[in-house]
Amino acid sequence: MTVGVALTAINDGNQIDATVRLAREAAAAGLRSAWFGQTFGADSPQLAAIVGREVPELQVGTSAIPVFGRHPLIVSSQAQTAQAATHGRYHLGLALGTKLLTESGFGIPFERPIARLREFLIALRQLTETGAADFHGELLTATTPIPARVPGAEGGVPLLVAAMGPQALRASGELADGILPFLAGPRALAEHIVPAVTAAAAAAGRPAPRVVAIVPGVVTDDAESTREKFTEQLAFYEQFPSYARVIELSGAKRAGDVAVIGDEEAVAAEVRRLRDAGATEVVFAETGIAGETDRRRTWTLLGELAE
Repeated sequence: MTVGVALTAINDGNQIDATVRLAREAAAAGLRSAWFGQTFGADSPQLAAIVGREVPELQVGTSAIPVFGRHPLIVSSQAQTAQAATHGRYHLGLALGTKLLTESGFGIPFERPIARLREFLIALRQLTETGAADFHGELLTATTPIPARVPGAEGGVPLLVAAMGPQALRASGELADGILPFLAGPRALAEHIVPAVTAAAAAAGRPAPRVVAIVPGVVTDDAESTREKFTEQLAFYEQFPSYARVIELSGAKRAGDVAVIGDEEAVAAEVRRLRDAGATEVVFAETGIAGETDRRRTWTLLGELAE
């Protein structure tokens, strides 16, 4: 099973240089992949392309670009460029996003998100696999009067979705290559998320989907204090129904309860539980929350667990 890490934004100095340094450290620890979030700061496909070019030992991915405020033609250009730059090691994650950030940031209504996701995936698949599209949907149009292929990216780009709700899981199983659930514990994965996306993929005649489980976690001897930090930092997600639902399905009350915290033995056991629940890959996020010493300790363990 692949084990990776989400590289969080660096606010001091030059973010790109600092991220490359972290990525080199992750690769040296034995980690297999590095993932980059997308907000209103650094462009994650560009960041992934740079890191993948500088650190060829790592698979790199975006987790995840909201489909609102973007267009498949533009995202395809970004993704194909990153794929060519990394010689086939780039993975594109998409997300529905949230009503709060969509409407306050872009000034556009957060309407029919599942329909938009479906149309986005259909058009994007055409573009990344063939370099051309002739798609006319209810919400999106994507056509290519001139070629949109990026030489060097002919193998296509794996498409993943940060899906956790039933409708998003169904769309992802039918149209994507896998999912990127966040804050989903082993119970939610095994009983709800993995069966739903797997059944949808099977019904559509598609291969079994990848399940890249992204979990906040850290190896530490100060579990109580670290849990408090996670609870405070992750409380933001509790206001969104999709996250609140998956937290509850995981048997937790707060987002911080889903975080994987403890010594090496405890964290390794939880990684095995995620694998047994159906995760094909595990990515740890927010590993620096307890300080640099515990971050390095966490990365050392995760590198040992990577296959």
